[in-house]
Amino acid sequence: MPNEDIMNIEQLARELRHGLVIKGGTSAHAMLIQASRDAQRITCEINSAYRSPQEIRALMAQLTGREVHDTFTLFPPFYTDFGKNIFLGKNIFINACCCFQDQGGISLGDGALVGHRVTLATINHGLIPAERTYNCPAPITIGKNVWLGAGAIVVPGITIGNDAVVAAGAVVTRDVPAATVVAGVPAREIRKI
Repeated sequence: MPNEDIMNIEQLARELRHGLVIKGGTSAHAMLIQASRDAQRITCEINSAYRSPQEIRALMAQLTGREVHDTFTLFPPFYTDFGKNIFLGKNIFINACCCFQDQGGISLGDGALVGHRVTLATINHGLIPAERTYNCPAPITIGKNVWLGAGAIVVPGITIGNDAVVAAGAVVTRDVPAATVVAGVPAREIRKI
């Protein structure tokens, strides 16, 4: 589908999850920028003062456009530049200062633990200078009971299997099998669980 034909934010979010490349200067790009401004407004509300767990869940529901389970916990501040492609399971904990660049889609399975300053990035840009304004999405899928250590970075298109652990400071550039511990830059398997 040409990105100029996108009519609403839900359609844009769906198309991004399926890998739609959005070129700078198009109507879809303008819609993406507006969605980013909406996400900034909501995250400012989350981050600007103390919020009860119930208030945070309500704001996250507004941000994602979906109900958030009452077992969800977030310690602000929290940053995202889209919001509509974050999918949260049950019993999820997200620690302070995390950055979710979710245009391509971020799914967190039940029981996921996300450490301080974790970055989940689902957008790349064109390598050729003339294509640097292109937004090239790829989803990140985090399985059940995954623990992402403080400062970990996960790049676009990665799947992390159930029960895996990503060590603090690791940069995940390839899929992580279930029940595996990875560490380093780039992250490599160091043991099985």
